[in-house]
Amino acid sequence: MPKRVLTGLIVSDKGDKTVVVNVERKVKHPLYGKIIRRSKKYHAHDEANEYKAGETVRIEEIAPISKLKTWKVIERVNTHATPERVDIDEGAAAA
Repeated sequence: MPKRVLTGLIVSDKGDKTVVVNVERKVKHPLYGKIIRRSKKYHAHDEANEYKAGETVRIEEIAPISKLKTWKVIERVNTHATPERVDIDEGAAAA
C-alpha cells in the first residue's frame, strides 16, 4: 500500500525534532454543495531541526514514532519564513 503524502504549512517548530504542519483541504458540503475549507494539524518528524515555521512542506506517513508523530517531513515545497532582503539604491530613490 502506498504511503500517503500531504502538503501543508508549518505552524510550529518549538519541539525538538518535531514540527506541527497544518494541512488544509477543500471539501464539498454534503447537503448544500458549497466548497468549504477543512484543516487538520499533524505532528511530523524533523530529524535535523532544519524546517522553520512559515515554510510549506510535504509530509509522508510512517510507522508511529510516538503517541502523536506518525508523519515525517520529506521536502520543502516553498519557504515564506525568510523573505529575501531588497536593498534600495540611494541614488535612484533620490532622483
